[in-house]
Amino acid sequence: MKVAAMFGNGKAGLIDKPDPTPKEDIVLVKIHAVPMCTEYKGFESEREADSFGHEAAGEVVEVAQPGSVKVGDRVVVQPQNACGKCSLCLIGEHIHCQNGRNVRQITGSSTGTATFAQYILKQDYLLSSIPDGISYEHAGMACCGLGPTFGAMTQMQVHAHDTVLITGLGAVGLGGVVNANYLGARIIGVESHPYRANLAKELGAETVLNPNDENTLEQIMDLTDGIGVDKALDCSGASQAHRLMVDSVRRKGQVCFIGEGGEFPLAASRDMVRKGLVLRGNWHYNLGDYTKLIRTIGQSADQLDKYITHTFPMSQVQQAWEVQTTGECGKVVLNPWT
Repeated sequence: MKVAAMFGNGKAGLIDKPDPTPKEDIVLVKIHAVPMCTEYKGFESEREADSFGHEAAGEVVEVAQPGSVKVGDRVVVQPQNACGKCSLCLIGEHIHCQNGRNVRQITGSSTGTATFAQYILKQDYLLSSIPDGISYEHAGMACCGLGPTFGAMTQMQVHAHDTVLITGLGAVGLGGVVNANYLGARIIGVESHPYRANLAKELGAETVLNPNDENTLEQIMDLTDGIGVDKALDCSGASQAHRLMVDSVRRKGQVCFIGEGGEFPLAASRDMVRKGLVLRGNWHYNLGDYTKLIRTIGQSADQLDKYITHTFPMSQVQQAWEVQTTGECGKVVLNPWT
């Protein structure tokens, strides 16, 4: 099969690797859409490697034993390789499983754990069904595109009466705009990149502020009649954004950290006790809520067509990574078969 690789010095392309082999409850999926995430950072740093990706949508093409999927099923490939048996997995929180399985060791395959490829091996219980009428490209947004912010908004119970702050409008933050818009919330974004700021407005943000302005906090307070936003999400991982979230949210409000990054000062009395804040961290979403997310995706087709700004054949993966490094894009998707 063809697999995407970085060769260093700003070069990337495809290499040939053996097709993976299913075994036990680990099935073979033919990948039709590869949403791209932060792999481009390795491209920027001139990394050399050939195992990338954790998002995909595709078709089950081979199973080793009867299970929860069958050949021909269209599926979203959930990230990671959770055990499926621990208490966290059993309640749908597979993303936090501490007993991950070694898929290559179990199957005896030298490949099959990356998504920048034509095929992938995945446990059948981590394959979520794609309803008829939803494309592979749109369904793939049920991973890192819309998934992290969907999980955060589900935890925070975001609704149409909320004003929501989203800091960092890269692909994950823009997915948050899509989710919040679907829920009917008022959206204030914070982003310095003009392309992403404009795209956020097209996707439903009321206004997008520049974090480099000296009075960003004052602008947010003015927009909320001095009260602050009801709920806030950071998708940048920047310490400055973390501090802005905590300062911008109203008393008894909720804050969720999604972007991974540096530390920031947090005062127990000023920030937590006297404001009565709820602080959360969110990585993915509970798999029990997948049907709600895929319904959001099915009813947001026009939004997703704007959100997915670029599609490339996987043979042009170098160009795709180059586009991502400019920041002038929303979600980027590869087709492994062209």
